[in-house]
Amino acid sequence: MKKCFPLLLMALVTSLHAQQIPQQLWGAWTVTQILPANTISCWGDKEAKAIIGTRIEYSANLFRWKTAEVKNPKATVKTYTAEQFHNEYSGGGANDSQVSFDQLGIHAHEVREVSIEHPDADITGGTTEIPGDKVLLKSNARIVFSVCNVYFEARRIPESQH
Repeated sequence: MKKCFPLLLMALVTSLHAQQIPQQLWGAWTVTQILPANTISCWGDKEAKAIIGTRIEYSANLFRWKTAEVKNPKATVKTYTAEQFHNEYSGGGANDSQVSFDQLGIHAHEVREVSIEHPDADITGGTTEIPGDKVLLKSNARIVFSVCNVYFEARRIPESQH
């Protein structure tokens, strides 16, 4: 039994980390606005505004932004308190990026973050991210994500409008 326990534990940990995109995220979303976070970005206003109005789609079998597609995506889910999120995504110095739940319009005590695994992409210039590959589940109808350290909000598109 001692030899089997580490294998069982490793299988459990792997299954917790490599899972399907959560159903709460499934559907189509439209990027609606840039959020006023105090961050240092590798983008200017022009690049950030080009994301507004674009569409992101999630399902059990697909993650898509524009022409970038990830088939059979695997996701990890973490939960952050406001303090944990600030510590993880802000710099340590006075002149470093400082991002908080308040800046992102998140009023919950904690939030779930969904990260979708994919090969490096060169879609947006200056980053290997795909917009929407790491999102905060703000509510059933709103998500928050960043690209190049610029934060955006997207809203769910009702199924009747797909």
